[in-house]
Amino acid sequence: MARLFLLRHAKSAWDDPMIRDFDRPLNVRGRAAATLMGRHMADHALIPDKVLCSSARRTRETFAGVIPYFGADLECRFLQQLYEAPEAAYLKAIKELGGSAKALMLIGHNPTIQTFAGSLIDRGNPALVEQLHDKFPTAGLAVIDFDLASWNRLEPKSGRIVAFFKPRELELVGATEAAEADE
Repeated sequence: MARLFLLRHAKSAWDDPMIRDFDRPLNVRGRAAATLMGRHMADHALIPDKVLCSSARRTRETFAGVIPYFGADLECRFLQQLYEAPEAAYLKAIKELGGSAKALMLIGHNPTIQTFAGSLIDRGNPALVEQLHDKFPTAGLAVIDFDLASWNRLEPKSGRIVAFFKPRELELVGATEAAEADE
């Protein structure tokens, strides 16, 4: 079995109109969401062995927010071809570079990451599929399992969605847990 984590970059800053889109950094909320998602992934043993990440600044900064929770043995490739790319580029990158990773993470951009995730899913919880089709928020994470020995055999409509995490929901859970701990 192979597991794919599709992570949309966290919320980026739009306050400087002179910055090229490729160079836009995360804003304060985005940095917090990336950290929150990394901690959540680690808490639930959702750790990739390899990461394919768009080379845009906001995706690299999202990676920087999650990486402290993943441990030292992690290979990462920063790829220009994942920026402003069609679904086919995501599929090609995974097939060519996923190798023998059991758990692979791709950090990318919308709308491609949302449509790509939808194109891979054939089965799983219908509510998760619907949520994913409705909105793939910044710092959102889709977890999709495949019956594959190697990523070069990845095909559309071959995956099962296992989970779909949104930072807002994780923030609410964290706030509830903190309130209960104070009682």
